[in-house]
This record gives sequence, C-alpha cells and structure tokens, in this order.
Amino acid sequence: MKLLIGDKNYSSWSMRPWLLLKHFGLPFDEVLIHLNEPGTTAAILAHAPAGPGKVPCLIDDAGQPVWDSLAIAETLAERFPQHALWPRDAAARALARSVSAEMHSGFGELRSNMWMNIRASFPGKNATPGVLADIARIETIWRECLSAHGGPFLFGEFGIADAMYAPVAMRFNTWQPALSETASAYVERITALPAVQAWIDASRRETHAIAYQDVCP
Repeated sequence: MKLLIGDKNYSSWSMRPWLLLKHFGLPFDEVLIHLNEPGTTAAILAHAPAGPGKVPCLIDDAGQPVWDSLAIAETLAERFPQHALWPRDAAARALARSVSAEMHSGFGELRSNMWMNIRASFPGKNATPGVLADIARIETIWRECLSAHGGPFLFGEFGIADAMYAPVAMRFNTWQPALSETASAYVERITALPAVQAWIDASRRETHAIAYQDVCP
C-alpha cells in the first residue's frame, strides 16, 4: 500500500490514516507532497490520477485509490479485520462511527480559527465564542466516551475515533485553550502514543513552510 500525505506539520487530514497504519503495524510506503505549492495537485494526480488530487489518498496493492481520511479508515477496517480499528461491540461501534463522522463534517469554527501547526505556539489566541462552543462539544464527546468505555482511549483501546480526534489534540497543544482535567489528560495520552510522537518528530524536522499558517493575526 502507498499513502499520499501532505506536510506533517499542517495536514490534519493526512495525520489520521497515517496514525492508523503506524499504530497497527500495517506496512505502507509514505509519499509526502508539500501543500500549497503550484505543483501540489499535479504531484498528487501523478500518483492517483483517478482521484480528486487531494491528500490523504491510499493506493492499495492493486492500484485502487481511496481518498478522504474517513473513507481510508473504513477501508483499513474492512481489509484488516484482525485489528479492532472500530470497536467489536455493535453499539460501541455505532457510537464510534457517529462521533468520527461528527468530527469529519463538523467543528468548522475550530478548524478555521485554530488550524493545525505543530511547530507553532499560539497560546490563548483565537478563542472566539464559536470556537469555544466547538471545544465544549468535543469535551462532551470525550468525557462521555471515556466514561462509558473506561479509557484510556475513547472506546478502550486506540482506534479510528481516536485517530479522527488526534489532530484536535495537536491543535490544543498549539493553541492551549482552557480544557477540563479529563480533556487535558486525554490530550496527553494521545500525544504520548508512539505513532503520534513519530508524526510530531517528523513535523519538527520538516523545512517546508506555509507562511500564512505560521502567523496568527
């Protein structure tokens, strides 16, 4: 398998499937394509001409491209059923899919105002009312899932739902909004995962920069 990703420092969407592949020890080749460059789309299409020219994009052994982080996660869960990427319990699995889809399609205020930039530090900035509402909803999801399933991750062991929210943890590390004790502890656990640490370390070694994302107005 081959996974096309964007810059580790900025690409929250790319982080999700990469973490799943790394955490579960699934073999793949990484192709990193710098974002926000004139040749970015062409470089992606050179590897996956049937896709929309966006990352992340998984190309399987037969050359079939699968794009979009949640679609890639579902594909991996289907292809590698020996790993509990989704919870084994049907009710827990339904909830995990729901909160993952909510992350995938929602939280626009947080995305727009607290973008992922692992190398940056913007403590206390951009905590608008809309962002705070998004954070409150995320804290509710985390608290209820951790309480219902006993932790240490949202549904017990690390899985797709945690991978979907891992970029949020990276955002919280950068922007440092006020969080509950439960949310702060969950961010620490996500950050300490070996796969997450590998992503963070690689992001800090990157030299490509996207200027407008390195400055907080």
